[in-house]
Amino acid sequence: MAEQVKVTLVKSAAHRLPKQRAIVKSLGLNKVSSSVVLPDNAQTRGAIFKIAHLVTVEEAK
Repeated sequence: MAEQVKVTLVKSAAHRLPKQRAIVKSLGLNKVSSSVVLPDNAQTRGAIFKIAHLVTVEEAK
C-alpha cells in the first residue's frame, strides 16, 4: 500500500448531512476539484469511507 493518498473532492458538500460536511472540511477540502495528500492510515481511510460518494482517491507518488 502507498504511504500517502491523494483525495480529490468531485461533488459539492453543500446540502449534505452536517457530519459529512464536517468530514470534508476536516480533511482540508474546500471547493470542488480541490485535492489534498494525506497519510494512508486507518483514521484517514475511515473518514474517506464516510464521504466516498463525494471524493476520488488515488495513490500519491
